[in-house]
Amino acid sequence: MNVGIGRLAINIAVMAAAFVVALFLPAGTFAWPAGWAFFGLFFGFTVALSIRLFRFSPELLAERLTGIGKADQKAWDKVLLAITAVAFFAWLAVMGIDAVRYHWSHVPVVPRTLGACLLVASFPIFFSTFRENRFLSPAVRIQQERAHRVVDTGPYRHVRHPMYGGFVLFALGTALMLGSWYGTIGALCLIGLVARRAVLEERALQSELEGYDAYMRRVRYRLVPHVW
Repeated sequence: MNVGIGRLAINIAVMAAAFVVALFLPAGTFAWPAGWAFFGLFFGFTVALSIRLFRFSPELLAERLTGIGKADQKAWDKVLLAITAVAFFAWLAVMGIDAVRYHWSHVPVVPRTLGACLLVASFPIFFSTFRENRFLSPAVRIQQERAHRVVDTGPYRHVRHPMYGGFVLFALGTALMLGSWYGTIGALCLIGLVARRAVLEERALQSELEGYDAYMRRVRYRLVPHVW
């Protein structure tokens, strides 16, 4: 199943609207330069990646848009994804409340700049992960209909979950760039949820995907090389 350009545009527009509401409504103003800078960077990358998938990986794009909720998605993953989605948008809201509405945090320029660098550094990791893995579903499921197999090239040579590794940079970078120490704490909580999902996902892949057990023995680290 291929995804039409209209559906893709609507999906991006809905996601963009959700981000604007989650960020700026709690902030109490649209006059938030850091918020718009984050929004522009993130959705600029999102649009560019979506166009590339539309042109060169339509099956992967379809899986990204329709994979959640399929019958073979693990039940625990449906629950964990729902929790993570709520936590993610609550995290965005807290940063708007903290950094703009009440100014609880006072993050200096240097950490903010570092945050922007971390955010941008996450994009090549995300891009290379999408480029290498045509089975990169948003849901934990074995894609039998697409001849699911182990991917061990590109960033998968270094860590077993490069997408989650990129999220570590994304979450910490976003919180620092937006100027919220509370957001940094929230980022660590989100990273914990992602790490838990990685462990549970590996158990499913190890038991159901041929060759994954051997891949785990070859590649020792999950998210961050030489760390975990």
